[in-house]
Amino acid sequence: MPSMINIQRRRLLKFTGLTAAMAAVYPFLSYAEGMIGMGNQASSDFDPDVEIELKQEVVDIPIFRGPETRVWKVFGKVLRGPETAIVNHAESYIAPTIQLQKGQKVRIILKNNLPAQSILHWHGLHVPSKMDGNPMYAINQGQTFVYEFKVLNRAGFYWYHAHTHSVTAKQVYSGLAGLFIVSDQEEQALDLPKGEYDVALAIQDRTFDDQNQLYYNNHMMQRMQGFLGNQIVVNGQPDYVLPVASRAYRLRLLNGSNSRIYKLAWDDGTPITVIGVDGGLLEHPERRAYIMLAPGERREIWMDFSGKAVGTELTLRSLSFDGSMSGGMMGGMHGGMGMGMMGRMRGRMMGGMHGGMMSGGDLPLGGDYAVLKVRVSKQVQAQDKLPERLSAIKPLRLQDAANADSPRNILLSMRHMSALLNGRSYAMDDIRDDEIIPVNTLQAIAFDNGFSGGMGMGGMMMSMPHPMHMHGEQFQVLKREIDPRFRAGYETVEAGFVDSGWKDTILVMPGEKVTVLKPFNDYKGVFMYHCHNLEHEDMGMMRDFLVK
Repeated sequence: MPSMINIQRRRLLKFTGLTAAMAAVYPFLSYAEGMIGMGNQASSDFDPDVEIELKQEVVDIPIFRGPETRVWKVFGKVLRGPETAIVNHAESYIAPTIQLQKGQKVRIILKNNLPAQSILHWHGLHVPSKMDGNPMYAINQGQTFVYEFKVLNRAGFYWYHAHTHSVTAKQVYSGLAGLFIVSDQEEQALDLPKGEYDVALAIQDRTFDDQNQLYYNNHMMQRMQGFLGNQIVVNGQPDYVLPVASRAYRLRLLNGSNSRIYKLAWDDGTPITVIGVDGGLLEHPERRAYIMLAPGERREIWMDFSGKAVGTELTLRSLSFDGSMSGGMMGGMHGGMGMGMMGRMRGRMMGGMHGGMMSGGDLPLGGDYAVLKVRVSKQVQAQDKLPERLSAIKPLRLQDAANADSPRNILLSMRHMSALLNGRSYAMDDIRDDEIIPVNTLQAIAFDNGFSGGMGMGGMMMSMPHPMHMHGEQFQVLKREIDPRFRAGYETVEAGFVDSGWKDTILVMPGEKVTVLKPFNDYKGVFMYHCHNLEHEDMGMMRDFLVK
């Protein structure tokens, strides 16, 4: 950790030298205020409806029998406003759930009591640049950062997590992530399941050693593929069982894993009814045999357990799929070998290297395994009916984009032990001309994961799925295109994409190009875009847009 912090400090010295020049060109930017370790204080002219204190601490919690597990945990307290704004999870490493209403003004006071720098990002929220949790604002142990913003987002299932430069993966893995739920009048007018029948579920994978401690080793293979744990945990609990009544539920699913992608389906073949995605409710329910859920993505589903006897059990599984290191040269070298087989080989290799703690060996990427179990525990009488219309969403149009004739193309690549965007690695002081965007414009952006060629690792073709996330306002998906060489693997996942509604994270498969329409409204400043495979992000697959 100290060596990483020293690297950050050296970069900041270089970064600080650019402050005067940047301020002259972009006077609205105040980089001096945003240097690592400077913190941020409350504004005298900001009158919050809700004020929350979040403290980050190192604690031991009981996850298994035997020794307690050391984690980095967030504790929340409401200082002003309704007590329901915070729900702490005392016996889990999961950070508090924050519950707010659209239109509320919120002040969040982050106190860092960890032996490291840290900062939190509000994933999916449309907030000012300085309140977004950019790594440049990381605070030291003992320091405080005060966030102040108005909740502009529609009702939806958002989340928050650490976003500290080069150590985001380890910090999120250690416990620095929580749920963020926003409600509004449109949603409240619907007769959707509420209270105990509205359940949020954070799905993650972890590896624990024989002393019940979290195991994370940043070895080369883990960095290149991303961390894969050998155990699924839900809301911080292993072998998770959700007790339900015989009625309809609203289940909110978050993929909070570092890198694992899930292909979720009910084991009895019941279709999954999707009612919401990253940015809230869809216009109409959509049914899928399975749904793909990449790191950072959320799905809200309607599940009706009425008519099922007490004791009935259902399992939500992740089905097998081909993450595809096939196509091109790798396809020729491995005979079309998919990510599932590659993951199993990797697991066996890592198991040998690490004394049997197979980082993903028991649960390879693209394997088939249980995620959580649902057990009907009581009978109730309910008249639940799924609304045919859920929300009104205005579709964005390509012809309204400022760059309709020339979408911004972002090439995703793994090369020379680096994860790159348009051949560039992350740096705080490296905004290029093609990363400057006029405020209050709609932009067409294409994420190209080898569709147009150009992927590579040395002289070899190396392509992996990349869940791409953009900070700031959410976007809509315009189209997907797939290189025919990757078609066989792609067919194992494509029926599970839910591209309707508002999104902030999009899974881009090998050989695929996904074009989205993203507004850049209201706020000027620096907003990140990056791969939400957190190991890839820490390897440099992250850049900044400058909105001016």
